[in-house]
Amino acid sequence: MAHRLTQRILIPLFAGLLAISTWFMAAPAQAFDNPELLPSTETPIVDLANFLPSLQEDSLIKDLETFENETGWKVRVLTQYDQSPGRAVIPFWGLDDHSILLVADSRGGNLLAFSVGDDVYEFLPRTFWIELQTRFGNLYYVRDNGANNSIVHAIGAVTQCLKDGGCDVVPGLPQEQWILTLITSILGGVICGLAAVPRKEGQVIAWQWALIFSPLWGILFIAFGIGPVVTRTSDWLPIFRNVMGFSIGLLVAYLSSVLRMTPTSDA
Repeated sequence: MAHRLTQRILIPLFAGLLAISTWFMAAPAQAFDNPELLPSTETPIVDLANFLPSLQEDSLIKDLETFENETGWKVRVLTQYDQSPGRAVIPFWGLDDHSILLVADSRGGNLLAFSVGDDVYEFLPRTFWIELQTRFGNLYYVRDNGANNSIVHAIGAVTQCLKDGGCDVVPGLPQEQWILTLITSILGGVICGLAAVPRKEGQVIAWQWALIFSPLWGILFIAFGIGPVVTRTSDWLPIFRNVMGFSIGLLVAYLSSVLRMTPTSDA
């Protein structure tokens, strides 16, 4: 009886001591605010995770230094994996409201994170940074292009937009985004075509119904089909394809409905 009582007391006590000792052993590895991880001399890039090849890193450093001298905007890059300098980067780089910090960390669901000064939002709104992160930092883009190119392409979009005086959206039209605009354009055409099907004898096109449903197919075609394209690229080919998709969707929906109604009217 006494032996069992001793086991019931000692086993939980031993487990608790083991958990506490493990916690204290793991805590130093967090390195949440460790300036020792930073180099002794200032450089625009601190590549702790070794994402950037030497030649590409040297080229990007020169570009960021030239960009800062020409525009006054300070862009910095930190890559990390199991350890992070944390808030020590703020005094190290002198980050302020005119600064942009890109942090690349492959441990999360998205490679990229941004810390942006308040002055930057006047030229690049918060929606810009969300789109930038999801476009260049998602797992599929990193897998296909590499972490190094994800960083370089994101920095390139930021610097180009600041040189141009600001952007509301990230320049460039990825194929998956264009496909989505094409789908919405076709769907808008289908709705317009169905709305235009004649409902009276002798009527060719039901213009009134097409106008009634215009907010729906107009949003799908203009706002979701054409708008994202013209704001991201000056290339006419995606616009032409979306217009053709809308037209084909309209004709197929209209003609199929009209032809299906024809035998019934003849009878």
